[in-house]
Amino acid sequence: MMQFPITGLRSVSIGTPDLARSEHFYTQIWGLAVAARQGDVVYMRASGSDHHVLALHPSESPEILSVTFRVDAGENLEALAAKAVVHGATLLAPPADNPEPDGGMVMVIREPQGGVFRFVQGDWQHADAREERDRPLRLAHVNLNSADVAAETAFYQQALGFVLTDRSKIMAFLRCNSDHHAVVLAEAKANGLNHIAFLLPDWESVMRASGRLVDAGYPIAWGVGRHGPGDNVFAYFVDPVGFVVEFTAEVLQVDDSYRVRGPEEWIWPPGRTDHWGIAPPKADHVKAAQTAIVYRPAALPPGAS
Repeated sequence: MMQFPITGLRSVSIGTPDLARSEHFYTQIWGLAVAARQGDVVYMRASGSDHHVLALHPSESPEILSVTFRVDAGENLEALAAKAVVHGATLLAPPADNPEPDGGMVMVIREPQGGVFRFVQGDWQHADAREERDRPLRLAHVNLNSADVAAETAFYQQALGFVLTDRSKIMAFLRCNSDHHAVVLAEAKANGLNHIAFLLPDWESVMRASGRLVDAGYPIAWGVGRHGPGDNVFAYFVDPVGFVVEFTAEVLQVDDSYRVRGPEEWIWPPGRTDHWGIAPPKADHVKAAQTAIVYRPAALPPGAS
């Protein structure tokens, strides 16, 4: 299988107007644990080896701050940065020692549609990784809204080395390893965050974790069902401040022989939104939440635009 310069989605940083409430939700209800604190920022780990999968920052309103990817140890971060700039990105921070608790080296860009991407290499990982029945193991994917999916897809392919695995009517699915997708781009009027998906061990874990959320007063926003592209089981929720988050499992594993399917093939029968046919149509308030979170404007270096 081809070698990818970026080997995985590592974490997402978000801003929340109620830090205490968000921390309680993600630790006591969603199933994460505090890995570190630095100033007002809370870094939250899953049960796997990644230092953290979610970082909570205080913010006046819900917003997405950055997405972090892990880079192959043999990749030149400076070369990756230069390639991204050629394809329209702005370099916010050249490769340097990472000042955040995940350690290693880090390089930061603003991609053409305004998202801030961190690229870490040699980041710190937990030695006590384990699989727990109904707790997130790692991130599965991040779904980002895009006003121009075709242009953004080209950036991921040409600048970052991702591969397109499928294209539905409104979404592009991109991979950087054997998972069917690590990034999904969804057509929207504003660029930002659609949802964050957390990987659980299996479909039974998705069901049990969903039950835990329902018991805690958080109804299933969409699901439970099985997606088309990626074939993964899903259950969506809306967190206390408005972020859409997903439990998922059994993501399709692919290799270079996988055939890309287009919008003409990803069509559901009338009234159906998943393979199983049991997920109800997505409610309007869920659709609104999936388009409400926009990127925080990046602080540009002197002379940048």
